[in-house]
Amino acid sequence: MGQFDNVTIIKKANIYYDGKVTSRTVVFENGEKKTLGIMMPGEYEFGTAQKEIMEIMAGVMEVKLPDNTDWITISAGQTFEVPANSSFKLIVKEIADYCCSYLN
Repeated sequence: MGQFDNVTIIKKANIYYDGKVTSRTVVFENGEKKTLGIMMPGEYEFGTAQKEIMEIMAGVMEVKLPDNTDWITISAGQTFEVPANSSFKLIVKEIADYCCSYLN
């Protein structure tokens, strides 16, 4: 899907790690939420409240998922899933464009 129709965009940005990770929240008519964002190269750790699906549209990163000792490489066109109430680590190798979907 290349675009989202009939949505509300929250104007206030989500800013993390001194501006190295930013996103905007998109709210759909049915209440579903996604964020669209950019991650600059660096190392990050994020926590989840809900299950998340991260779609990488551009860039390359190493991902360490909860309860995993191995890092996996994720690049443009790939996704990964993170369970609710957990955390995951990222090593972003090049600027990453992403879409995060929040699931109940």
